[in-house]
Amino acid sequence: MPEVAGKRVLVRADLNVPMVDGHVGDATRLTAAVPTLAALADRGAVVLVLSHFGRPKGGDRSATLRPVAAALADVLGRPVAFVEDCAGAAAQAAVAALAPGAVVVLENTRFHAGEEADDPAFAAEMAKLGDFFVNDAFSAAHRAHASTVGLARLLPSFAGRSMEAELTALQKALGHPEHPVAAVVGGAKVSSKLDVLTHLVSRVDHLMIGGGMANTFLAAKGVSVGKSLCEHDLAGTARDILARADAAGCTVHLPYDVVVAKQFAANAPHRTCNVHDVADDEMILDIGDSAVEALGDALKICKTLVWNGPLGAFETPPFDRATVALARIAGALTQSGSLLSVAGGGDTVAALNHAGVADQFSFVSTAGGAFLEWMEGKALPGVDALRESAGSKGHA
Repeated sequence: MPEVAGKRVLVRADLNVPMVDGHVGDATRLTAAVPTLAALADRGAVVLVLSHFGRPKGGDRSATLRPVAAALADVLGRPVAFVEDCAGAAAQAAVAALAPGAVVVLENTRFHAGEEADDPAFAAEMAKLGDFFVNDAFSAAHRAHASTVGLARLLPSFAGRSMEAELTALQKALGHPEHPVAAVVGGAKVSSKLDVLTHLVSRVDHLMIGGGMANTFLAAKGVSVGKSLCEHDLAGTARDILARADAAGCTVHLPYDVVVAKQFAANAPHRTCNVHDVADDEMILDIGDSAVEALGDALKICKTLVWNGPLGAFETPPFDRATVALARIAGALTQSGSLLSVAGGGDTVAALNHAGVADQFSFVSTAGGAFLEWMEGKALPGVDALRESAGSKGHA
């Protein structure tokens, strides 16, 4: 990035953090923005932070970023000012009064209808505030909005440090990975991850399916899953995915022992049984120890792992056991240097934190929808806009 001292740099961060009683409940995304913001401020830039926050409708002003700006100051360890708009004359006047090295959060971009519409006129108004644009919000890269795409068309543009780290990790995981490659895909429904599964069978060597979606695959193979969560209407789709995997030389791993209970509740009476022994009044809530051991053995011969989704109902003990056990195996293999591991998605991050191994993985993405669309092989407008920007010459 060129010399920024005295220049105004618009940084698209992701400050869309959970709030609890008016306070930030999880500052992970704020922490992720620190390296870029601190580096720019230290180099004498006027740092103008853009972000969406929630889904405000009409004139609803409750989704203000003001309390988030205060939380960002705590994480950043320096003052962070707040400007009550992200475009227009008032914002221009406020920005003009800032000194080099200042950091300021601009008000929620979604207070303007032009944000989600990627309106060129709105993007142009925001662009008047800055000399350069830095996109550091991979988690919003799947949205073609004015603050992710429009600004990249108008200003010399660069990837922030968090964005760069994310793209580097994802490239290593599925772009040009070291084989064999394994993918753990869990979650409740096949329907929500159809595109992921279809894309992965042609890219990975081992596809490990868990969660409720494993039940749909088991049922498609003629296994009775009792009253388990299962999309019986997708049996044909599941069989098609299995056929695609077979044609591509991808081994699909489905559990052959499972943990079942008659009710879904914390510490409900449960047992482990073969998948063919599930009673009509039982539901599958986790995979069994033997299945976890088999998955662990497969991981030991792999060089790369991509993980999205838990193996069982991990938020309800004891049905977190398989997810925790396999996550710890993956973490240990990563720490030993034999495995590159990349994980992402809200439930996945929570599950790895629950297992105490998030810091043992090579990279854990805080992105939800963007990570999933990347796993689906889809183009990400925010990333493409950076690459296409005439002024883009690297990173911040």
